[in-house]
Amino acid sequence: MKEEPTPHEDADLAARSSLYAEFLAEREEILRHKWIESEKAGKDIGFERAMIDWKRHHRARWRSERRVGQGN
Repeated sequence: MKEEPTPHEDADLAARSSLYAEFLAEREEILRHKWIESEKAGKDIGFERAMIDWKRHHRARWRSERRVGQGN
């Protein structure tokens, strides 16, 4: 019977995962966008609104620039 991975092994896998790294990078960009747009609005716009706005207006260019920067 195969043993379940330990939390430490799961954390190691996540740390090595390129998909997870991409998720974290995208999340940081959304948080940056949230801060900028909240400053403009004079109030916290919330993560969901920032995420939707960022995905509509900035995600495609951001991904394209990342691919070029990574040499892909």
